[in-house]
Amino acid sequence: MLVTLGLVAAICGLLIVTAYEGSLSAVKENRRIALERAVTKVLPGAQKTVSWLALPDGQVVAGNADGAPAGALPFQAAYDAQGALMGIAAEGAAKGYADTVRVMFGYKPQCQCIVGIAVVSMRETPGIGDKILVDAGFLKNFEALDVRLGADMKALANAVKTVKHGSKTEAWQIDAISGATVTSRAVGRGIDAAAQALLPRLVPKLEQIGKAS
Repeated sequence: MLVTLGLVAAICGLLIVTAYEGSLSAVKENRRIALERAVTKVLPGAQKTVSWLALPDGQVVAGNADGAPAGALPFQAAYDAQGALMGIAAEGAAKGYADTVRVMFGYKPQCQCIVGIAVVSMRETPGIGDKILVDAGFLKNFEALDVRLGADMKALANAVKTVKHGSKTEAWQIDAISGATVTSRAVGRGIDAAAQALLPRLVPKLEQIGKAS
């Protein structure tokens, strides 16, 4: 019996490994396509994207999150048809009402602002939390959300903050959706945390990134 169980376990293990290896390339390709679509959504008109890593020592190198060194922050550089840098796409995440809300945002160096968002994954309540996908007023927050760095280039000049619906007064504030405040705040926290970590490393290297196309 033990021999039989061992043989069955070995066969099952072999089948699992074979299935994983056989589907790995397709999974990676689907992930690449999904990533490109998200980048195109937050930075319309992008013709080419390149994966980069912002390292803890302030350097930026081409590469993706797979096998990245500890502390590296992945982002995508988007270029137009002429090879000019259009903007940067990166992900932010924070706890929402039901689960973690992950969003991708598009950053344009020219205005030092976020110009679009796309949801990467979330499990918020249908009809409530998922309003962040379609609510026109909420999406308007990300037409030019101010994320400029302070004078010391070490942090944002003003933290991105989600405020009560109808009370937005500053360009770095996000006007929450009435009835979906928790999810709205998750988006704000995720973007703020990601921008605070990434932009101080990224902005000084924009010229290098722009020439890499």
